[in-house]
Amino acid sequence: LPWRARKPPGWSQLFLGSACKGNFTHMIAKKCQRRQKSQKKPRHLGPLDDSWQERLADVVTPLRLSYEEQLKPVINGYRNKSTFSVNRGPDGNPKTVGYYLGTWRDRNMVCVRSNHLKNIPKKHSQVAQYYEVFLRQSPLEPCLLFPEGGYWRELIAHTNSQGHTMAIITFHPRELRQEELCVEKETVKKFFTKGSGAVCDLTSLYFQESAMTRCSHQQSPYQLLFGEPHIFEDLLGLKIRIFPDAFFQVNTAGAEMLYRTVGELSGVNSNTILLDICCVTGVMGLSLAQYTSQVLGIELMEQAVEDARWTAAFNGITNCEFHTGRAEKILPQLLKSKEDGQLIVAVVNPAQAGLHYQVVQAIRNCGAIHILVFVSCKPHGETTRNIIELCCPPNSAKKLLGERFVLRQAVPVDLFPHTPHCELVLLFTR
Repeated sequence: LPWRARKPPGWSQLFLGSACKGNFTHMIAKKCQRRQKSQKKPRHLGPLDDSWQERLADVVTPLRLSYEEQLKPVINGYRNKSTFSVNRGPDGNPKTVGYYLGTWRDRNMVCVRSNHLKNIPKKHSQVAQYYEVFLRQSPLEPCLLFPEGGYWRELIAHTNSQGHTMAIITFHPRELRQEELCVEKETVKKFFTKGSGAVCDLTSLYFQESAMTRCSHQQSPYQLLFGEPHIFEDLLGLKIRIFPDAFFQVNTAGAEMLYRTVGELSGVNSNTILLDICCVTGVMGLSLAQYTSQVLGIELMEQAVEDARWTAAFNGITNCEFHTGRAEKILPQLLKSKEDGQLIVAVVNPAQAGLHYQVVQAIRNCGAIHILVFVSCKPHGETTRNIIELCCPPNSAKKLLGERFVLRQAVPVDLFPHTPHCELVLLFTR
């Protein structure tokens, strides 16, 4: 593949030679070449005579292309979610809100404002700007490093296509008493409702007390300071509920293109059953439900399954079932009750870590699955291992007993314009 200088070990010529269709290789190679051209400047911090914003743009959006030859629904400001850090800016002010430039290892980390980045919407940058104004008015210090103390931490901004905005502020409570925490919550609430931050016109503001780097709602609940508990997004005719820690593709228009591509490659119709394996909140399967006889979603996280069921009910979709548990245990039981001869199509969209080996085993060993669509956000990582496991000859020692898959087609979908990242949709058959 063009993002590797050499063929990864273990790739079989059987599927490597036929992996790409159309101009896929040309498109990715072209994108990589442009990335190389755009990286003339070093990625480490240099002398102060250069533009800090340009250097941040070189890291976050190194391509910054016109994209004239490609059809893209949204090119600039496409992110519906942005996470902003708080740290020292180029002027040394520790209450700067933006993105990191440099590395902790080289001790040259600095926080630079994001209002110049092509992939960040103006609304997100506006909320970050006013959060910075609030921090500089607050007597409490920011939390730069956990052992060094401080309170105010990162900001997350969500927006939908209607312009509704949800903001989430993370706060390290330290030794503060509940009365003192209530004062800080009321202060930030007043700033964004009656103070200068009211210009942001937030739909909702959440506050999370967190003494850890990352904290789920179960570990530390998101506290709604004002506004609506959710915002809603429209996607391929569906109404999707967005809440603080919900998983949703960061490019809504790009996600629609991605799910259409999955539907076209899978060939689902009224005679097929669609298996959405590791479905998270089930958006991909739900977007294809109208084209297939039934959608069966499998997900390990119980909260995600509840969200998928809620979305199905809210949108009046009745041909979907969502099951909580491990795919390798649920798959065989789930398919026993299905009619013989009915075409089973499986789709998977794993995280960067790829599919767990036991999930690959379950897919390989389930003879009813003849078509598999694999969506990868990191095709040069663990996906390589997954492809080898799916396409290698049967191996009883590795418990890969079913017929091997053949990689038939690969279609890139650029969900992240101006960056080197790209989703890859892979079609396997057997």
